[in-house]
Amino acid sequence: MAKADAHLPQQVPIDGYGRGGFHFAGMASAGSILALPSGIHAWGPRATAEIDAAALRPVLEQAGAVQLLLIGTGLDPWAIPDALRWHLRDVGISVDAMPTRAAASTYNVLLAEGRPVAAALLALP
Repeated sequence: MAKADAHLPQQVPIDGYGRGGFHFAGMASAGSILALPSGIHAWGPRATAEIDAAALRPVLEQAGAVQLLLIGTGLDPWAIPDALRWHLRDVGISVDAMPTRAAASTYNVLLAEGRPVAAALLALP
């Protein structure tokens, strides 16, 4: 990812979310985010309809450091399209989608356990 998209150049827990953004490491960020091994980055999608392989390119670029991708889908559940699921599996990344609150919580637990996890989180209103 371009440095302009980076909010923080390290992977940290998500401290809070809501009102269109996220809190982490004493910082606040408006909009959706990617929590990757390379850090916390701004992420363009605002709805599940915008989540595709192109939107997840930064995750795919870090495939060697990520075994599980959690997709936070906003307020509602979302079924990951089969083609996207297989695309991620082809590079060794398992994926699970759930509402953003659950995805952020699960990400924090797995990160604390030292697991190779990433999260793509849609902002909540």
